[in-house]
Amino acid sequence: MLKLENITKSFDGKTILDNLNLEVKDNSILSIVGPSGAGKTTLLRCIAGLEKVDSGQFILNNQPFDPSDESAKERVVGVVFQDFNLFPHLSVTENIALAPQMVLKQNKATIQKNVTDLLNQLGLSGVKDQYPFELSGGQKQRVAIARALAMQPQILCYDEPTSALDPSLRDTVADLILDLKKTGITQIVITHDPDFAKKIADQLLEVKPINN
Repeated sequence: MLKLENITKSFDGKTILDNLNLEVKDNSILSIVGPSGAGKTTLLRCIAGLEKVDSGQFILNNQPFDPSDESAKERVVGVVFQDFNLFPHLSVTENIALAPQMVLKQNKATIQKNVTDLLNQLGLSGVKDQYPFELSGGQKQRVAIARALAMQPQILCYDEPTSALDPSLRDTVADLILDLKKTGITQIVITHDPDFAKKIADQLLEVKPINN
């Protein structure tokens, strides 16, 4: 279980998160909704260790945890970014394999097996040698998810997973997230779409702008 206790974060004197308390159960899906400027993405970035909080603490499996500690977060939190952030000069397979090779120092055989399993799991085997410019938006998103999963995180975070896609793909994304839940991974989803949030969520958090 991930707990956030009294998390506070400000930018330039403006409070974005104010003593936020939250519990995310293992193998659950938390949807975070709210208007622009309410702190959804800031909260996700703090959980992922991309922003350091001003005060408060994170507790993972009953132990204090600092998401911004590079050595601690390698296998804890993965992020699927809104614009996917794929490397344009690398193929699908190379995009997925890069971090396990460079960061986890896995051997070639282990990487190859894990990448093949992820390609099969996410329906990407047919595009494994293609480059990002050759992929549809939905395919790019699945590659980004595969790349995050290749690091074997305990928690997978998504920043607006439907915003860069055709609205007709919303249900496909929901099904994918629900399928991943069956693997035992905890997921946190930032979204502006309340209907999508309710469809996937075990837990719903609505954040609102703070009057400073």
